[in-house]
Amino acid sequence: MSWATRSTSRSAPTPGAEARPSAEAYRPFAKALHWVTAVAVFGLLGLGLWMTGLPISLTKLQAYAWHKWIGLTVLLFTLARLAWRWHSPPPPLPDTVTAWERRLAPLSHGALLVLLLALPISGWLMSSAGGVDIFWFGLVSLPNLVPRNPDLFDVLRTTHHWLAWTLMVVLALHLAAVVRHDILRHDGIFRRMWPSR
Repeated sequence: MSWATRSTSRSAPTPGAEARPSAEAYRPFAKALHWVTAVAVFGLLGLGLWMTGLPISLTKLQAYAWHKWIGLTVLLFTLARLAWRWHSPPPPLPDTVTAWERRLAPLSHGALLVLLLALPISGWLMSSAGGVDIFWFGLVSLPNLVPRNPDLFDVLRTTHHWLAWTLMVVLALHLAAVVRHDILRHDGIFRRMWPSR
């Protein structure tokens, strides 16, 4: 047997072996925005659940300040993601994705992006209606979007609360989709966004 024949024999797939589909990956900038936003959002949700139960104290005031600062940073990241998606559309879904999943995917991603815009904006509005100025990371004074209004503040606080819980539900569905595609089906959806790919 010649060397070429032996090499071909070694590289031939094992009978019955099933090749994994290879999905086109996102670009590095899109990945960076995704993962930085994800870390910030999970941190915000944890901080939000923790800080609301604190008694009035310096710790609570600092927690609220950081919650606002990080939330507004997520707003900037989300605007950057939308601009990047317009400039560089995401790669196509692999052929293993079913028709109903293709219809659902843009709706779920759209809902996630809308929530990532609505939550920080509602928080900014809530601070303005409550008469609380925002100094982003203690450096930049942001304008009040509405005049001080206690009644509007209560409405916005309730809105912000339910938007946060809606975001948690959408994120849970997003994570369930990751499990379905990459752990159960191994079709490469999650690996498209993995930093090292």
